[in-house]
Amino acid sequence: MSTTPITLTAADFDGELAGAGTQPFLVDFWVQGCGPCKALAPVLEAVAAEQAGRLRVGMVQLEHAPELAGRYEVIALPTLILFVGGLEKKRLTGALAEAELLAELEEFLT
Repeated sequence: MSTTPITLTAADFDGELAGAGTQPFLVDFWVQGCGPCKALAPVLEAVAAEQAGRLRVGMVQLEHAPELAGRYEVIALPTLILFVGGLEKKRLTGALAEAELLAELEEFLT
């Protein structure tokens, strides 16, 4: 049970996604130098800590995994994709406040 976001690479992405099983897994796709991406990072850290055991949080730095950007058609940054059972269930873009993010994820955190 991780209380901090997991750094994901192209090499370990599929294994981590499969390892989440049916637990919701929120993945942040981001790049260096992106202001909204930087603003979202502390929000994700707080959510990972508060929702530990109910939600896994991962972060993919797209400069190091451009193939994942193509695979998941990430166009806007930051892009958050919520996976459940390995399938995309929800997609959010842009920086969100913690309360906004939790409201968007609420139906999956029960």
